[in-house]
Amino acid sequence: MDTDERRGAGRAASDANVPRLLWEEEPAVRRRMADPVRTAAVRAVIIASLTMTQAVIAFLCTLAGSWLAFPMVLSSVGSTVVATWAVLDVWVTRQVWNQRNGVVSIPSSTARQLRRERRLARRTARATERESVRIRRRERGRGRGRLSEA
Repeated sequence: MDTDERRGAGRAASDANVPRLLWEEEPAVRRRMADPVRTAAVRAVIIASLTMTQAVIAFLCTLAGSWLAFPMVLSSVGSTVVATWAVLDVWVTRQVWNQRNGVVSIPSSTARQLRRERRLARRTARATERESVRIRRRERGRGRGRLSEA
């Protein structure tokens, strides 16, 4: 008896022919970041990691009593300022992107429903306007025909 057969002994007969998938994709819980925001985030992570590496090197140089300790501590302070700026840049870039590109319009969004209603109102207004113009043309045409017959 095969191993799979022993494992499937408790299964129902209808499940026996269904193949098991090796990889099942699950839908993403969060949406993907916009490209400018992602770029700023990657930049911030790289700068922060370099700053932490630099701080560790400064600490080890201080413990060793190396001449490099003082310049490394000063540059670590400067790098901390730059890393803070990079993280703020991610936040600002995200806010700017959201303001420029508007709210996310999902099917249940109120904004989308309002736009749909406005579009429908404009269409009906245009249709009634076209219909009233047609009626006026017909009435004018009939009136001329009667005058010319008399």
